[in-house]
Order: sequence, then structure tokens, then C-alpha cells
Amino acid sequence: MNWYQALTMILPEIIMLAMACVLLMLQAFLPERRKGLIHVLALVTLALVAILTMRPYLVGSPVWPESILHGAFVRDRAGDLMKVFVEIVAFLALVYGKQYFRVWQQKAEDFYILLILSVFGMMVMISAANLLTLYLGLETLALASYAAVAMFRKIGLSVEAAVKYFVMGAVASGMLLYGMSLLYGATGSLQLSEIRTAVAALPAHDPLLLLALVFLLVGLAFKLGAVPFHMWLPDVYEGAPAAVMSFVASAPKIAGFAILYRVLVDGLAPISSQWQGIVGLLALLSMGLGNVVAIAQTNVKRMLAYSTISHVGFLLLGMLSGSVGYTASLFYALTYALMSVGAFGLLMLLTARGQEAETLDDLKGLNQRAPWLALMMAFLMASMAGVPPFVGFFSKLYVLQAAVEAGQIWLAIAAVLFAVMGAYYYLRVIKVMYFDTSENEQPVLLPLDAQAAITLSGTAQLFLGVFAGPLMSLCVWAMN
Repeated sequence: MNWYQALTMILPEIIMLAMACVLLMLQAFLPERRKGLIHVLALVTLALVAILTMRPYLVGSPVWPESILHGAFVRDRAGDLMKVFVEIVAFLALVYGKQYFRVWQQKAEDFYILLILSVFGMMVMISAANLLTLYLGLETLALASYAAVAMFRKIGLSVEAAVKYFVMGAVASGMLLYGMSLLYGATGSLQLSEIRTAVAALPAHDPLLLLALVFLLVGLAFKLGAVPFHMWLPDVYEGAPAAVMSFVASAPKIAGFAILYRVLVDGLAPISSQWQGIVGLLALLSMGLGNVVAIAQTNVKRMLAYSTISHVGFLLLGMLSGSVGYTASLFYALTYALMSVGAFGLLMLLTARGQEAETLDDLKGLNQRAPWLALMMAFLMASMAGVPPFVGFFSKLYVLQAAVEAGQIWLAIAAVLFAVMGAYYYLRVIKVMYFDTSENEQPVLLPLDAQAAITLSGTAQLFLGVFAGPLMSLCVWAMN
């Protein structure tokens, strides 16, 4: 492959990084009255990169996977599908964020730039075929996220949340990097394909290899917020601005699945019997604690944090079930990202000046003030609860089917019980919106773009549920 073809394959990443630099320069030199252009350019960048990512499939049949940059970067169908969904979620987060920062009278240009950098980091993570490339993408995402959480000091407990996020993120990065170093020492390579070959030739109980595996899994569990490495996540969700969490709580879950797949399947598949037990325990604990503790929460953002922990458990459950489970986990990650950005987006749209909408009391009687918003939130909560015919039901169903087919019967039964338990706190939100009396009679007035975004987020839960087959088929095609 010549240099032109290689550059063409990484053109989406090049444009994303270049536009982050361009927006940074514009932010410094544009007059105040023209800085709205940065928001428009950020949206155009995300749309353009999504189109460029899909272009090979629209004009022909690309021969993927293809490895470039001396094996450090791989272009494949699964990676392209995940990138497109990351860009869609980021697009929605930007639309919601514009209204949020206008209400708070905060300058949002830095957030737009950090979001673009975060997307770039996730794109690198998703296509990483080398441990060093994977780590660089992960840290690009992490550093941009830390800054985004901390930058609006007058909103919520953002500084406290950022410090906790940074400290625990640093611990996770250290664990992950140490695990990568040990894995390099055991296999002599940073390439995931070469690591897989080397691991297959090593004894299954090689001490150095098992120690590397433990550090890798601990680091990944920290990053994902899986129990018992979840302690930072509820505080960060509650303290960070809703605009930032709408993105941090959604798109990185897609990248999280990607890094799990790249490391555990592309690199460590020959010792799957060693890591499946640990991943199964993480999945069980996450589903259990996440759903049980969420019931006691009255802060919606904190409730969604524990909800995220339970969803991470379902994501991990799919990783135990072979190729069918990997496909189910991909479907779960894509649909959960759409649910999460919509739920936080609606909380943003209900925010009043000086006061975030984050408690159940803030949602009381929402149907009286804004019937359409209440309906969209009901769709989102029902989908998260796994109520048919919403897409959340099918995402859980596919994971459970894969677990049963793989013989993980007891884990599937536990997942069903925890999912039924978790439905309570989602349905409680619907009850509060429709059956409680609002203390605030002021109608909710929204700009057209925000109305369109929440409508898309809510109706997508029903549409993708009724037509779940095509998206699942797309995931099967991508993973194959």
C-alpha cells in the first residue's frame, strides 16, 4: 500500500485532529460576536467525518480489515460502525450543549474543542492495533474529558468531580500501562496480532502473563466504572455539568467496548479461559450493585450513574459468549450511547438559570408543563428499563441469548433478576412526570434545534426497537 492510500484510510482522523487545531485558533482570534461560528464548524466537522467514514461503503465494497502505519492502525467494518455512532452521539451532545450553556451564560467554545479532541481520541482507540496506539488514544480522550468536567467551575460541583475523575483516571491509566508493560515483557511485542500468536505459544498459567492480565483488567474496569472499581463514577456524574456528562456518559462506552474487544479478543483470546472468570465476576457485581443502589437515589444524575454501572455489567456479560456475544455487546454499546445522551440531554433542556434539573422533584408534573418532553423522557426511561418494544429490550435480549447459548445460564438468570429490579427506578421517573403535581407551572420553551435533537433521541428508541433487526444485522456484518 502506497502513502496516498494509507493517508486516505486515516483521512477521518486527520480531519478531526486538524479541525480541533483550527477551532482552537479561531477561538483565540475571532471577535466575541462571531464565536458562534465555532459551534457550527464543530457540527460540520462531525457530520463531514461521519460521511467520510461511510464513504467507502457508499461507493463500493471496501476490502477490510486493512492494517496501516506499520500495523499500528487497523481499518475494519466494526471500527467504522463504532466511529459513526460516536460522531452521531457527539453531534447530539453539541446540540444539547448550546442551549445549556446559553441558559448558564457560559462560554462554550472550549467545550466544543475538547469534545472534538475527545472524539479524535476515541477514533484512535477504536482502530488501534498496537498497545501504544491504544494507550495514546485512551489518554487523549481522558485528558480532554478531565478538562471538560473542570472548566465550568460555577456549575454544580464540577471542580470536585474533575479532581476525583483525574485521580481515579490516573490510577486506572497507571494500572493499564503497567499491564501493557508486563504483557510486552511476556510476549516481546506491542502488536496485538503478534501478542496473540505469542500468548498462544506460552503456558496458560505463565505467571508474568497472568499478572499482566490482572493489571489490564483492573485498568479497564476502572475506566469503564465496573464494580468494585466504580467509586469515582457516581460523584463525577452528579458533580459535573450535565452538558459534559451527556457526552462523557455515552460515546466513551462505545470506545470502551472497542478497547475491551481489541485487548481481550484480538490480543488475549488464547487465554480466554483465564479472563472470562474475572470478567464474569465484574459483570455480576456491576449488574447487582448498580441496580440495587440506584433504587435509593433521588438525584437523577446519580441514579443514571448507577444505571451506567449496571449497563456496563450487561456489556461485560456479552464478552463471555464468543462471537455472538461480541456482536450483542456491540449492539448494546451503540444503543446505550443513544439512550444516555438523550436522557442527559433532556435534563439539560430543563435546566433553569442557576439551577440544574437533576432531582426527581425537578421532573414532577413535567407532562403538565411540556407533554412532548415528558413523552420523550418516558421513551428513554422505558428503553433503559428494557420495556418492549423499545430498543433497550432487544439489546438486553440479545446479550442474554448469547449468554444462554454460551452456557452462562446462571449469569443470564441473575441478569434477568437484576434487570427486573432495575426497572423500578426507571418507571419511577415516568410516574413522577405523569402522576405528581408540578411546583413550577412555567412552560418549557426550547429552540428548534434542541426540540429536533430530543425528538430524534426519544423516537429513535421506539424506531430502533420496532426495527431492531436491521441494526443487529449491521452489527453482525461489521463483526464478521
